[in-house]
Amino acid sequence: MASLGFIGLGVMGGRIAKRLLDAGHTVTGYNRTKARAQWLLDAGMQWAETPRAVAENAAVIFSMVTNTAAVQEIASGPRGILDALGPGKIYVDMSTINPDVSRELAEQVAAKGARMLDAPVSGSAITIEQGNLSIMVGGDQATFEQARPILLAIGPKVNYVGSNGQALLMKIALNLTLPVQFLAFCEGVLLAEKGGIPRETAVAVFLNSATVSPAMKFRCPLVVKKEDEVWFNVDMMQKDMLLALEIGRKSGVPMASAALANEYLTAARGLGLAEEDFAAIFEVAARMSGL
Repeated sequence: MASLGFIGLGVMGGRIAKRLLDAGHTVTGYNRTKARAQWLLDAGMQWAETPRAVAENAAVIFSMVTNTAAVQEIASGPRGILDALGPGKIYVDMSTINPDVSRELAEQVAAKGARMLDAPVSGSAITIEQGNLSIMVGGDQATFEQARPILLAIGPKVNYVGSNGQALLMKIALNLTLPVQFLAFCEGVLLAEKGGIPRETAVAVFLNSATVSPAMKFRCPLVVKKEDEVWFNVDMMQKDMLLALEIGRKSGVPMASAALANEYLTAARGLGLAEEDFAAIFEVAARMSGL
C-alpha cells in the first residue's frame, strides 16, 4: 500500500480519493473548502492544511482541480507542491488543462528530481462509483508502470498515450465530441417533438437505438428529468471546448462542429445556465425551436 496525497476533492476528485482509501492506501487530502471533504475524513482520510503539506506527506501526489490556473496555483508559491517534491516522488495531475502548460510543469517537477504524469479521465461520478472509469496517461513510461497499480485502483481501463501532455491532448479530443453528439441528439428529439411525438417517447427511442453512445446514455435522460447533482457544467465543458478550438487552430485541424456546439454553450451561459449540466444546451435549442 502506498502513501498517497490528493488535492482537489470535488465531485470527481473526492470519489477518486474514496476509491484509493477503499483500496487500502493511506491518503492525505486537501481541498479549498474543508467541509466538502468531511465525508472523506470520516472515511479515514488524513487532512493537510496546504497543497505543500500534502506533497510533504505522500510519495505519490494526485491533483484534480478546475482549470489551468488552479493547477498553477496549487503547484507554485509557498503553499504549493513544487517545493515539497524530490527524488522518488511522483506527481499525477488528473485535471483537464492546457497540454503546453502541463509540459512546462512537468519540466519544473523534473528539476526537483521528481516525475510527473498527466492522467485525465473519461467518465463521470457515476462511472467512478461503478468502477468503470477510463484513465489516459502521459509521461515517462517507466513512471507510468510504477504508478499503474495505483491507477488501477481508481479504474480498470488505464491506457498509456505517450509523453507528457499527450494524455491531455487525447482527453480534449474526446471531450469535444460530447456536446457535438448531444447537440445532434437535441436536434433529433426536437424535430420529433415538433412533429407531434412526445419528448419522453423520442428520448426513449433514442436511448434504445444504435445511434446513442454510452456517454449519451447517461446524459440524454436529463432533457426529461434533471438530476439534483450536476455532473459536468456548462462552464467546465466550454473550458474544454475552448482548449480544443485553440489546439485545432494551431494544428490546422478544422473544428466546424465543435465551434457550433461551443456557440450553444455560450448561449446557455447567456441564459444564466452556466452552473447547470451542459445538457442545458437542450433548453437553448428548444427555445430556438419555439418549445
